[in-house]
Amino acid sequence: MRRFVSILLSALLLIPALPHAALAQSNHAVSPGALDAALQQHEASVSADREAVLRVLDKADVKTMAGRMGVDLRSAKDAIATLDARDLAPIASQARQVDQALAGGASTITISTTTIIIGLLVLILINVLVH
Repeated sequence: MRRFVSILLSALLLIPALPHAALAQSNHAVSPGALDAALQQHEASVSADREAVLRVLDKADVKTMAGRMGVDLRSAKDAIATLDARDLAPIASQARQVDQALAGGASTITISTTTIIIGLLVLILINVLVH
């Protein structure tokens, strides 16, 4: 054990002695450009997810149903702004289903659309309560 500790300490003391240029030239598994592109794509995806949820929350049918359920949409929208990508993804998926179900200016809501809207509102409520 003592030998292991001395080897570890020796290694830690030698790291600062390495030339900075040698560390800077190390090969990267991913180029900085590819990393930047991946980060931008992720941010665009998260932004699109937020917009999908907010767009559905602004629909009259959803507002009406939320009012009947006692859901404060202002709080729900505030909560959507704070969710991370992992928590936002399933809510955005539900929102897209609602958006597709209500597309085309349908004047009535079918039972399946109502179920999806309720599921969306429940997911938002759960996330509001957890965060």
